Amino acid sequence: MALEKLEGVIERCRGLPETEFKEEDHSVFQSAACQCLEEGHATRLLEILQDEKNKDFVICMGWNVVGPIVSCALKDQQETEHKENCLKILNHVVQISNPKELLVGLLEQIEESVGNNIAKIILLLLQPLQRVLLKMKHKKAYSVGLSLATIHSQLSKLPVPYTNEHRKQDEYELCKCCMAVTSFIKPFVDEVSDATESEGNPSCNELKDELLKFCMKSLEYPLLTAQLCPLTEEIENNSLKTFAAEIVVYLLAMGESLPVLMAHQLLRSRKTLQEIDPLKEDVKYPTDSLASLAYLLFVQHIGIDQFPAIYSPGYLLLVNMEYIAALISKTEESILSKGLDLVKVMTLCPIEHLRKSSLKIFQQYIDKFDPEGKYKLFRCLFKTSQHAGVQGYVIQNLKNQIDLALKPGNKNVWFSGPQLIPLLHSVLSLPEGAETDLLQNSDRIMASLNLLRYLVIRDNEWENQTGLWTNPFWIDSFLKPLRTALNMSRAHYEAEVRNKRQNQKIKDTPDREMQCSLTVGGKKLPKMTTAMQLEVLQSALYTFDVMESVQARIEELVEPKMKSRAEDKNVASEAS
Repeated sequence: MALEKLEGVIERCRGLPETEFKEEDHSVFQSAACQCLEEGHATRLLEILQDEKNKDFVICMGWNVVGPIVSCALKDQQETEHKENCLKILNHVVQISNPKELLVGLLEQIEESVGNNIAKIILLLLQPLQRVLLKMKHKKAYSVGLSLATIHSQLSKLPVPYTNEHRKQDEYELCKCCMAVTSFIKPFVDEVSDATESEGNPSCNELKDELLKFCMKSLEYPLLTAQLCPLTEEIENNSLKTFAAEIVVYLLAMGESLPVLMAHQLLRSRKTLQEIDPLKEDVKYPTDSLASLAYLLFVQHIGIDQFPAIYSPGYLLLVNMEYIAALISKTEESILSKGLDLVKVMTLCPIEHLRKSSLKIFQQYIDKFDPEGKYKLFRCLFKTSQHAGVQGYVIQNLKNQIDLALKPGNKNVWFSGPQLIPLLHSVLSLPEGAETDLLQNSDRIMASLNLLRYLVIRDNEWENQTGLWTNPFWIDSFLKPLRTALNMSRAHYEAEVRNKRQNQKIKDTPDREMQCSLTVGGKKLPKMTTAMQLEVLQSALYTFDVMESVQARIEELVEPKMKSRAEDKNVASEAS
């Protein structure tokens, strides 16, 4: 019955111009084709559509079969041969049908997809859609832009994998779609690239704009949210990293300059883009997209080999500050963490002079804040930074601000009195109590001890300008576990020294002399001789000596005051 209806409508329309087709003809053909596929007549339907005498009909009406084919292809229970014939029908229709109507039909299917079918339909129709777009001669740029906007809009409904495990599982096939999309847009990027190199074909500017919009949207979703760590993971093992790398490659191929892109916010703030229609530029280069690109460049090092190594650390910090602010202003943890990753130059950069330069710039940055700003910055940095050196540097800055506040005429509510106490509680603590690794955290611990010693000496008990003496007993929560940690660490390292010295007395072969190796930053360092090991152990013991010396001085100063405070409490209790 379905085949009879199908052949009937084709017979009626054969030889007629498209303008004489009735609306009823479209619906009859579509419903009959759908029924044929449901009844398993895909082979016969393919034969009818491939019949040369029906070519004119298929050119005009073929796009109506896209919907039924998609419905058929999504059914899991269909036989493999039946699905293959469905795809052959789609390929034949794409090959000879009117591109304009086909474009509408394909995008309609993508736009109407929901839930788990979104990725399936996109993956099914991307290649046919690409072939249709490549055939178009008029409004090609507009059609490509419409297609990319539709695809991205649908992909944006899919959750971005948050962990490596989720990414590998790719339950919603977002990663698979991203990789397919890079292949989809490649011929259009090549077209723009060829036109750019030959300095001809101005019409490609419109196509470039559409592709650029898509690249910027992709930098925002999914790449702004996507977790691309760890840095050491090969790009080939991470589909989203590969997608990010392809986006950067396409930007470069279309003539975009990474330094210019990165400086976009800086230039705009200086109003140098007013001559280039700033409203259009804001739309074309969104801040979040550029912030995502900055993260890819300076943290993940994707495309960094195409970024000239001629800029000063000060300039790079200035350029990135806008993007860091944009990222850390977000509430999503995955985005916020990327903003914090951009400030790791001081600790992770392998180039020593850049680390030192960034430290100077960091201090200049701190100095720009007023007391309230410094207080909030210290609190934020101390909570987010896991690097003992950075924490120690923050504590040193805190000590300087307290010292400034305690000078006559400089008192402020942020670095004196009750407001200071919560920050002091955070600073004067051990990350893991008595189990804290004292060597790894030595910068932080020494800075904390020096701060506490300064407070005990500088702030008299009867003045209590810092609030330290309001309840001095909490100091024990820092000093007691530190004393325990020092005793445990010292005993361990002294035992190690004794063992090494005992081994030195034994006549070792050259091979046995090289006994110990260390791994730093994932790289294995050359093995150490027993003499070298002893030197390292003695250095650790010296560090413990310094800590213990400062702690002893603090306890010497604090103990009588705490004893006096306890006696006062007892007297007051008896009187009451």
